[in-house]
Amino acid sequence: MSSTHKPTKRGRRTVARHGELSSPSPFGFILKIVGIVAAVVLVSGVGVAAYAATDVVASFADGAVELEGQEAAPPDIGAIEGGVDILLVGTDECEEEYAYLFGARCTGADAGGQLNDVNMLVHISDNPRRVTVVSFPRDLMIPFPSCTRDDGSTTSATSKTQINEAWSYGGLSCVAKTVSDLSGQNIPFAAKVSFGNVINITDAIGGVDVCIGNGGIKDKYTGINWGPGQRTIQGVEALQFLRTRHGLENGSDLARISNQQQYMSSLARKLVSSEVLSDPATLYKLATTAVDNITPSESLVNPMTLVQIALALKNVPFEDINFVQFPVNADPADANRVVPNERLAEKLWAALAANEPIVLTNDQNNTGGVVTVEPQPTEPPVETAPTPGATDTPAPTETAVPLDDIPGQSAADQTCSAGNVRATG
Repeated sequence: MSSTHKPTKRGRRTVARHGELSSPSPFGFILKIVGIVAAVVLVSGVGVAAYAATDVVASFADGAVELEGQEAAPPDIGAIEGGVDILLVGTDECEEEYAYLFGARCTGADAGGQLNDVNMLVHISDNPRRVTVVSFPRDLMIPFPSCTRDDGSTTSATSKTQINEAWSYGGLSCVAKTVSDLSGQNIPFAAKVSFGNVINITDAIGGVDVCIGNGGIKDKYTGINWGPGQRTIQGVEALQFLRTRHGLENGSDLARISNQQQYMSSLARKLVSSEVLSDPATLYKLATTAVDNITPSESLVNPMTLVQIALALKNVPFEDINFVQFPVNADPADANRVVPNERLAEKLWAALAANEPIVLTNDQNNTGGVVTVEPQPTEPPVETAPTPGATDTPAPTETAVPLDDIPGQSAADQTCSAGNVRATG
């Protein structure tokens, strides 16, 4: 189907081409999509959690991990003042079923290793409910705390280490502890996902619509050669799209994050559409598919916890679901790495702590990953029953906090991939 999207004209800005390194898997970033799906499945309605509780939760509890140094969340999610945080971690492990897709990554010397190439903090505010998903670039250099390994031994704290090495220091618990120290957020819930599941996830919901901008995407590393316009992707195509970096305008990992936020926004809109949310069979299939490759923290395996998270998130409007890149600067010691932008990070965490509405004012056209488009009509969210105890009292008028120079988009925004093929004519 041809697209009626009209990409906005824009200027260019030079950015560091982070991620042009051979060792970390280029497939790592697809894990964030699996994580988002898993999170939305758990929060997309009480029906999913209740309907799937017997069959799904039992397997979900297998291999659950205790989180070190995190305060437990109150039993009732609604009782948490200031919100709650869920960490979604993606590792680049080579699953036997999908290893053939990944070439040298899964046949070379590093085939047995794992890196936490995807680290996403999902912040759920208290009242009114808002969702902010903060993505941490895999090339981010930060201090590590001391972590306890599964065998009881401990690792030494570090002054500057790449964030995607935290898994090797102590698994899911160490990643949570590292992100908690960096963000200042207590993280009572966490889950680890693997990249292969993205194929089954997208198939379970019938694919996700994305938009290809400029003159199209051509990437020999992923096998993409797609023209411009709207495209429904699923299965292997979803892997190709979420993996591509060379197919984007500036070929950077930061651009890839922006491009994948397009996918996540479209995914969020589809998950709350009548096509998915009102179809119990589709929801059950999605739930059972998602949990197959998820290792949760022990705090997430209680069925009632899943129901409470569902109640907390089921009516959040699109404009209050934001996908944000953790603010960074180029690392003065290495042009292929980034370090935290302390000023902007402090502003982000302060806005979340105060539960203030945020507006992402950074020009998405400057990311090299996406271009803005004229909004197209979307299906409104499926009406759901009111949350028990909720009132119809309108919320007071709030002043939004502009987050200047922090890339991201809301689920209400519509963008196209900034393809590397130049449009002609």
